Amino acid sequence: MITKEKEDLLKYYNLGLTAYKQRRWADAIRAFGKALEIDPNDGPADLYLKRAHDYEQNPPPDDWDGVFVMTTK
Repeated sequence: MITKEKEDLLKYYNLGLTAYKQRRWADAIRAFGKALEIDPNDGPADLYLKRAHDYEQNPPPDDWDGVFVMTTK
């Protein structure tokens, strides 16, 4: 059985992921931040939060398909 906490975490994570894929960086940042308030150790939410912050400052090209391209090791 899934806990209420986990259910809320997944809700915010999925909202963030949807916003991220739609290039709505502020919405994604807000949602991933809410997910991390529930579980500060959630790796995927933390990763996407950082990427959303980066893309907010330096947006990907118009033909971006949602794939993250690593530029450093």
